[in-house]
Amino acid sequence: MKKTKGTYESEISKAITQWEKDYLGRGSLSVKTDIVRDMIIVNLQGILTQAEYKVCETNEGLLTIKCTRSKLVESGLDALYDIIDSTTGAEVKSFHTDLSSRTGERVMIFKLTDDLAKQLND
Repeated sequence: MKKTKGTYESEISKAITQWEKDYLGRGSLSVKTDIVRDMIIVNLQGILTQAEYKVCETNEGLLTIKCTRSKLVESGLDALYDIIDSTTGAEVKSFHTDLSSRTGERVMIFKLTDDLAKQLND
């Protein structure tokens, strides 16, 4: 039986949550994944600790937290690419991410070599 788009999205969310716990030491409060054209967009809520929110109150602190968090995520890119590949069979062309220090939300975008959404609809 062919997997649905929703099944892939759910599996990616679960795998990234587990990666966060194993690699970063704690997971986000919620994860939502959407497959749109040739992109997998992952929205992670509640990733900052209370101490990080406090540090983000200054501009210097905000830049430090964003930089540190980005370096941590990017140091685990091979594992993230493997999650996408093993879950969907899709090849990742590029990865983009940003963090909001105001909302404690991270967005990850995996840009794929092919239009995965179209393949799932065929």
